[in-house]
This record gives sequence, structure tokens and C-alpha cells, in this order.
Amino acid sequence: MVKQAIIPLAGLGTRLLPLSSIIPKELLPINGKPNLEYIMEECIEAGIKQFIFVVPKNRPSIKKYFFNDNFYKKIIKKKKKDKRLKRVFKRIKSYQKMIKFVYQNRPEGTGDAVLQCKKYLKGTHFLMLLADDLIVKKNCSKEMIALHKKTKGSVIASKKVERNTVSRWGILGFKKKRKNSFLINQVVEKPRLSEAPSNYAIIGRYILPKKILSVLKNQKRGKGGEIHITDAIKTLVKRNEKFYGNIFRGKYIDCGTLEGFINSGLTISKYL
Repeated sequence: MVKQAIIPLAGLGTRLLPLSSIIPKELLPINGKPNLEYIMEECIEAGIKQFIFVVPKNRPSIKKYFFNDNFYKKIIKKKKKDKRLKRVFKRIKSYQKMIKFVYQNRPEGTGDAVLQCKKYLKGTHFLMLLADDLIVKKNCSKEMIALHKKTKGSVIASKKVERNTVSRWGILGFKKKRKNSFLINQVVEKPRLSEAPSNYAIIGRYILPKKILSVLKNQKRGKGGEIHITDAIKTLVKRNEKFYGNIFRGKYIDCGTLEGFINSGLTISKYL
């Protein structure tokens, strides 16, 4: 069973400037909670028992958010009748035993983030989620874990996009498409419309095999000098490793852009 989730949190958040110049993008509040907590709630409901946060050493705010007991105790002592504060502290404290921090000296790609977690990974597969992507209304991670359990293969979350936008996405080619899933036979990063194998895009949820670590270790750096997880997935697909696309049923929210972040509060309040 998939019990661990890696969440890379070392990105610079440039698409959310100036908001992310002070607060890490993953901690920006949406209806009173950071988007990171929404992702954690999704994972816990899906059966995840441990989170591995990949963070930069020079950004202590994410760790402080979850491990700031003395601050809460002092405030609660002063405001003994404030039940909301007690609920918030209880909620945040409940995550503490589930979180492991791993450090990435600088943002060198999602593949490098996974490599930093090598010694902590157990089992044959793990979940990786990108904090920019929220999926509400239906639990995407739960759907993916069910598909993994059924097929024994790796799984990538996918959604159908407009054909004229395929150049903005990682696109999946496939065969044997069923109602909500398909067997992947091609991964193309931001293709031209004429070169796109489909209009099913990759969304930031992956169930990956532990064997991907050996691929990442020997992988050449890609665009921007970074190690990209999609390049390693391409290699495994070419080796006939089974990867399935999960066409999730939830509502997708891109919180990694200013427009998406601004609209996220209204969207979440509609579905939660």
C-alpha cells in the first residue's frame, strides 16, 4: 500500500510574486488555511501516514508553521475562552508526528527533490504531490491509490484540456482507455499542437515506483539545468514500466498563479 507522500516545497514561487516574497506560496491562506493543509487533508483521507517535505534550509517558516507549540501555548493561556485557537492548535499539532523534513540546498527540480528523500522511502511505491495543484470535491489521491491497488502500476493524475492549450502542459499518450483511466505509452512535455499525442494533461499528483530513484541518479539535467521527474517517467515508460493515467473527477484549482490563487477561495468555498 502507498503510505508515504513527498511534497516538494523548495520552489521560488515566482509566479505568485509579490505575495510569495515574504510568505512561502504553500502557506498563503485560502479561506483560513494554507493550500498545503488542503493537500495534507486529501492525503490523510486517502490513507497516507507520513509526509516528507522537501524544503530549503534558508526557509524555516514552513517548519515553524507546524512546530510552534510555545507560541500557541502562550496565546491560549492569555485567551483561555477562545475555542477557535484551541481547535487550530489541535489541528496543526496532529500533523507533527507525520512530518519528516528533508533539505534541498537550492531548487534543482522535482526529480532532485525525490532523490533527497531516498533513505526515507519504504515500500515499492510512494505518492508525490505538487503544492500548486489543488483538487477539491473528489479525493484525487484516493482514486489514484485505488487504481494502483487494482493495476499494481504507477499512476499519474490527468485531466482533459482544450486542444489549443496543449503546449502549456505535459501531455500523455495512451492506449486501452477506459472510463476514468488509461495505460500510458508516451509522455511529451509542452508539445506543439501537431505533435501532441492527446489532450490529456499531467496534473501534480503521481504514484511512483521506488525504482525511479536509480533512473534519477543517472539522469542528465534537463531544461533550466534541473532534474525533472517527467524525464525519469519517460525513461520508465520506454522500458515498458506500467504507468496509468487517472482521469480524476474532482475540481482542479491552479494555486500557483495570481489569478488562480485569487479565485481559489471562491472555488473551495463552493465545494467544501
